[in-house]
Amino acid sequence: MDMPTGLLTAFRDGGIWMGFIMLAQLASLAIIAERVFALYVMRHLNQKNIAAVFEKDIKSGQLDRVISQAKSLGSNPIAIVASAGAQAAQNMGGREEIQLKIDEVLLEEQSRLEKRTGFLAMLGNVGTLLGLLGTIVGLIRAFGSVGAANAAEKAALLSQGVSEAMYATAYGLCMALPALIMYAVLQNRANALSEDLSKAALKLYIWLGFNYESVPSTKKRTS
Repeated sequence: MDMPTGLLTAFRDGGIWMGFIMLAQLASLAIIAERVFALYVMRHLNQKNIAAVFEKDIKSGQLDRVISQAKSLGSNPIAIVASAGAQAAQNMGGREEIQLKIDEVLLEEQSRLEKRTGFLAMLGNVGTLLGLLGTIVGLIRAFGSVGAANAAEKAALLSQGVSEAMYATAYGLCMALPALIMYAVLQNRANALSEDLSKAALKLYIWLGFNYESVPSTKKRTS
């Protein structure tokens, strides 16, 4: 018996629960692929370096240039923070408004970083529980089948039934382990990115908070 045939046999003997576990596995793999791309390919731990690009213009009061340069960086998180903070400074809202605008962007970015990752822990637990449920149902059937068998057949039927019942548990664990491991890995990455962004945003707030009055005096009179 080759490996593919063996896997098909195990999947068939494991019962309907194997199908549900497979659906959970496919969902977890899709989430893992999307989150790895979002957190490792699209984002990098370099927000403090990018924030330094805005330092000179902020300290010299060139807030229009800050906003323009931030827009040129597209959807980069710290660029969005810089744009929001600079616009608040231009409106002369004070340090409180600058802080609120920066916090608003940080909350939105935090939500994006943690998006869907929590489902991996849930799917891992669901896979394990489905495997256990399949095993219990399989054992019930196994013990029920030996009740009407003669003494010579009982041992063989029980052994066969128990081994088949264990397929569901084995598959559930095989599905759950990668999901739970990647949940921890991705959560750690999200925390690292969030911390890096928060430190960069703090630098921007300090620069903007102490220099927001450097906008042109005509702007002050008209606001």
